Amino acid sequence: MRIPAILAALAFTTLAPAAPLLAKVKLAASTPAAGAKAKSPKTVTLTFSEKVNPAKATAAIIMTAMPGMPNHGEMPIRNFTPSWSADGKTLTLTLKKPLPTGTYDLRWQAAGADGQAMSGKVSFDVG
Repeated sequence: MRIPAILAALAFTTLAPAAPLLAKVKLAASTPAAGAKAKSPKTVTLTFSEKVNPAKATAAIIMTAMPGMPNHGEMPIRNFTPSWSADGKTLTLTLKKPLPTGTYDLRWQAAGADGQAMSGKVSFDVG
C-alpha cells in the first residue's frame, strides 16, 4: 500500500510555504488612450490595475515630434501638477496650458503592493 507516500506528500504540502500571489501593477487605461488623437488636452490620466505607492511612481510627458519641425528632439513638458485619486489607482496630470499640436509619449513607472516597479509608455497625438 502507498499510504506512507501519500502521508509524506500531504505533510510536505502542509509544511511548504504557500507561494504569494504577487500581481504586478499594470496600466489599465489612459486618457488620452494609446494611439488616440486628442484636441489640446489640459489633463492626462493614468489608471492602474491596483493601488500604487505614490512615493514609487513617476510620470513624464515628452513631446517627441512637432509638425513642420524635422529632427525635433525630445522635449519634456513640465507645466503640470500631479494628483492621485482617493483609491490610489489613478494619477492625473493637470497642465497649466493645454498641450500644443504634436506627438507625445506619456512615460510612467509605478510599484504596487509587491513593491516591484513596472514601467511603460502611452503614445498619442495632439492636433
